[in-house]
Amino acid sequence: MGWLWAIIVGLVLGLIAKAILPGKQTLPLWLTVICGMGGSVLGNAVSTWIGVNDTKGFDWTRHVLQLIGAVVVVAVGDALWSMYKGTRKTTAPR
Repeated sequence: MGWLWAIIVGLVLGLIAKAILPGKQTLPLWLTVICGMGGSVLGNAVSTWIGVNDTKGFDWTRHVLQLIGAVVVVAVGDALWSMYKGTRKTTAPR
């Protein structure tokens, strides 16, 4: 059951991260879920590091850190995916 929750959280965080990022992302849905899961793990690690991973009530700080982690991982994943697929056009400064 833990993996099912990880996939659901990864999907939700990945889609929210794609909505927050400016422009159009070219990540497929399966990679968005994986990036969302990675961002969740990154946010949990940071919340453990700063000591707010287990608080009474709703863990707003941990969830915000998970979302920030998902935005970072989705942005990096989109850049790598675009570079791999060759869909990002870059212009050299003149």
